[in-house]
Amino acid sequence: MIFKRNEGSDPGERALWGDLMSLGLTFPICIALGFFLGRWIGGRFGHAAAGQWVGLVWGIVTAFWELYKVNQRMAKRDAEELKRLKDGKDRHE
Repeated sequence: MIFKRNEGSDPGERALWGDLMSLGLTFPICIALGFFLGRWIGGRFGHAAAGQWVGLVWGIVTAFWELYKVNQRMAKRDAEELKRLKDGKDRHE
């Protein structure tokens, strides 16, 4: 089995890798989808060029919004791990 589950693996680390890998898909999909949907909608209204630019900007903003959300989740995980390590160190002293 290729993806054998390691019993000692940290689910937080797997979630981190999932978040990072999702960014690799999210950026190009958001930008391309925004561009082509904007061009299509703009074409329906007779302004395909203006629609593609609006769609492109919308796709870029959406991609960076997802980056922001992933960054917030990672910062929260880091703060929790730092607190957990600090509490564990204080108990040993």
